[in-house]
Amino acid sequence: MQAFTSAAHSAARKVFRTIDVPSDLGPITDIDTASEVDPRTVDLDNDAVQAIWRACEALYRSGVYPMLSLCLRRKGEIVLNRSLGYAHDNTPASLHTPVCLFSASKAMTAVLMHLLAEQGHVNLLNPISYYIPAFAAQGKGSISIHELLAHRGGIPSVPENVDLDLMYDHDAALALLCAARPNNHQAGIQAYHAITSGFIFNEIIRVTTGLNARQYLDKYLRKPMGMRYFRYGLTQRDRAQVALNTSSGLDSRVINSVLTSVLGAHPDTVIEMTNDPRFYDAVIPSVNLFATAEEVSRFYQLLLNHGQWQGRQILDPLTVHRAVRPLGKSELDKTLKVPMRYSAGFMLGGSPIGIYGKDTPYAYGHLGYANIFCWADPQRDISVSLLNSGKPVLGPHVKALPMLLNAISSQCTPIVDMETDVPVYHRRPATSRQRRTKPRQ
Repeated sequence: MQAFTSAAHSAARKVFRTIDVPSDLGPITDIDTASEVDPRTVDLDNDAVQAIWRACEALYRSGVYPMLSLCLRRKGEIVLNRSLGYAHDNTPASLHTPVCLFSASKAMTAVLMHLLAEQGHVNLLNPISYYIPAFAAQGKGSISIHELLAHRGGIPSVPENVDLDLMYDHDAALALLCAARPNNHQAGIQAYHAITSGFIFNEIIRVTTGLNARQYLDKYLRKPMGMRYFRYGLTQRDRAQVALNTSSGLDSRVINSVLTSVLGAHPDTVIEMTNDPRFYDAVIPSVNLFATAEEVSRFYQLLLNHGQWQGRQILDPLTVHRAVRPLGKSELDKTLKVPMRYSAGFMLGGSPIGIYGKDTPYAYGHLGYANIFCWADPQRDISVSLLNSGKPVLGPHVKALPMLLNAISSQCTPIVDMETDVPVYHRRPATSRQRRTKPRQ
């Protein structure tokens, strides 16, 4: 009987491409004991926090993630900041292990575009072709920056039969997208832009500021917020610390076919590309931001704080408002083939069920391939980051993942009256810097 059980376990591991999870998770668990606060100070209790962490451990025990990290802030304080597993091979991960956010990078890039508007460099309602004239080709001349932020930019997919090495060459990728024919020249189709938008946003930042997206992020967000990583790509010094991405889950021809149409390549090929040194060198703002779970939670806390971090106003409250404000009801996304609700840069929650758990209509954030979840929920006053290095779609995690999301939404009960307006939006006298700025609009 024991031999049969062992053989079945081995077969399941092969089918679902899982790792061997030790029975004792203690040696591969890192806990930020210095930062985690007494949950009672933020309207939680120890039982609630333990329930969330048990759900996280259960998700890790599914075996599809070599490394998993979770950071949860409530009322601005860290309640959970922990990691599980291995960064690579048999090297244990830690709280300081950087992880690639994949598409969750888009949230940070969207905020950069809104910051450009705050600084007077762009008007988000202007056509992209106003800043990048070549983008007007093939009838794309009227598509605006704002529409691209809302996944209505007309170029959701990388053209077929393209050498993927092109993704490492910004100028070549940009030329390809400028020459592409849109799926709708009036931005009438909501279709998730998995990779393409990053090259356009990077170029808009470059032509309006003289900086690329990495430099702009570094100047206005990473350094002011004291981030260790939080950048597009990785430095040579940091590459030894990174969590290597791993293909896991059921290797299904049907699933791979669908994902290939979204990602522009076979999922396993995409994973290999993200571990390539050229990926670390590149600036691809839609997919290659690297950060720790705590840093991502810190970013979402900045948004919950209406743009303020540790007494410093990094973003204007109106900038945050414009970035996270819903743009309409849920609508079928032609790329993802599921109903989605967007703001100008974020994926929004829902009720009674949403992508961030049950009854999360006010939540905003972004998902990253395959099970990266990063979001803020102003009703619950939480900022959450769930990062991982395993990339399953179907596998033994399919029950444990929603259970963790629902544990967070159920244990962190609503504490903010969302029907009461908070007077944070008001006109301010222009600063001397703003008065000197001559915006290009």
